[in-house]
Amino acid sequence: MNSTTANWQTAFFNQLVLKGCVVERISIASAMLWQIESRDWQLFAEQGLEEQLRWVAGWAEHNQSQFLVNACFEKQGLYLWLRTIITAEKPELPSQATVYPAASRSERHTRDMFGIEFIGHPDDRRWTRHKAWSENSYPLRKDFPVQGTPDHITPPDMDYPFVKSHGTGVYEIPVGPVHAGIIEPGHFRFQAVGELILNLEERLGYVHKGIEKIAEGRVPVSLARLAGRISGDTTVGHAWAACMAMEQAAGISIPPRAAFLRGILAERERVANHLGDMGAICNDVAFIFAQMQFTRIRELWLRTNAQLFGHRLLMDRIIPGGVACDLTDTGCALIRQDIVRLRNELADILMAVDLNSTLEDRLYTAGYLAPELAAAYGAVGYVGRASGQRFDVRKDAPYAPYDQISFKVAVEAQGDIASRFWVRNKEINSALKLIEKFIDLLPPGDIMTAWREPLAGSESLAAVEGWRGEIVSYVRFEADNKIARFYSRDPSIINWPALEKLVLDNIVPDFPVCNKSLNGSYSGNDL
Repeated sequence: MNSTTANWQTAFFNQLVLKGCVVERISIASAMLWQIESRDWQLFAEQGLEEQLRWVAGWAEHNQSQFLVNACFEKQGLYLWLRTIITAEKPELPSQATVYPAASRSERHTRDMFGIEFIGHPDDRRWTRHKAWSENSYPLRKDFPVQGTPDHITPPDMDYPFVKSHGTGVYEIPVGPVHAGIIEPGHFRFQAVGELILNLEERLGYVHKGIEKIAEGRVPVSLARLAGRISGDTTVGHAWAACMAMEQAAGISIPPRAAFLRGILAERERVANHLGDMGAICNDVAFIFAQMQFTRIRELWLRTNAQLFGHRLLMDRIIPGGVACDLTDTGCALIRQDIVRLRNELADILMAVDLNSTLEDRLYTAGYLAPELAAAYGAVGYVGRASGQRFDVRKDAPYAPYDQISFKVAVEAQGDIASRFWVRNKEINSALKLIEKFIDLLPPGDIMTAWREPLAGSESLAAVEGWRGEIVSYVRFEADNKIARFYSRDPSIINWPALEKLVLDNIVPDFPVCNKSLNGSYSGNDL
């Protein structure tokens, strides 16, 4: 922690004390936990906004006759972890969503899963609650059975109170939850006049998997496998965040070689997904040639993954204590050849993209997300960076191996679909350079550290930069090396609400490409 970071943290702490807030600072693993009284929960958010803290994540845990409610904030690369304790007899807390819009859906999820009321919340509609659960059933309470008590046939979810449209010429367009393509289910409700979008409301949760519930009681290896399946296109990012949290809680460090191998895996995942997205954006505006070419070079990249690491999408390559695969000198040489080929082919494709005037007409100025809105919603990854938000965990809160090298964060300022396209291209170029540096610096040695069973109650918070952006994972252990609580915040949970803003004043036919330029994960959102 540098002096600047320490200074703002101390000043912020003193501000809270002056406001009458009772704060206890507790050092846990690699993070600092601040525990406060429940009455000061909203006051903390108000002061945090004044101090320009970014709201990152929120989660809760049922612990006998009480609930532990947590929130995470960030400033200048320092994560500030906040906790309060409330009783099960009267589980209520002032809402932070009145201060931070990004907290809204998180609090609704916590209310649905635990029965905790957030006083003053601006939206009292259910969010994650499904018809498979009765009105007073709360699936993440410890006394709720993992299999639930479902009816033979789950009633359809038909009565969600969407915002109603009013006015002459205003009409509604329901889209989904089942779509014509192969994407996962999500419902989008438009209000429009002619082709102009006046309002968009999202309804997600259709692929809720019970990740948080079925994580309870698992051992570390099993949790890492589960985390890698939160969102299949981000298996490296989620597994790394979960393993890092478990390793910090257990007090172990992975070997240097394992850290560099994790970096190579993460950057290869980033490249593959950005190539797929760039092609899909072109496809949604009918530039099929580019989509075919991006898909082709992505396929070649994935085949190298399968050849060197045993899995196209790199599933289960990151495990507690290190990695499950190594690289030979021959493998490193093959990766270098792969990078040369990709650079050459990508340059040719991008020349065709850049000279296509029709593509330019569809992408430039469309789907505009203003920098101030991106900041207010805490947008992360390429969504935030295309609107001038520079935060990148690898750079601002570096972890091995990123703490041993320097690189430039890719940023665009225009905030439109074109910016989200070109910032992906910049991230690909940066990722290729990072892979080359990691190979150059790849040290000899072990790829695994022996696991050390953590004490019951050990907990930790970890963050990594997945290809969509910041991933945050929380882990707490119970006895016998088993997981008591696991929570993972995918970047999509933060970025999805931005879609409702960036489509406003666009025409309805531009919604698919606006949506694709954000490309939120339904699965990553629907834990």
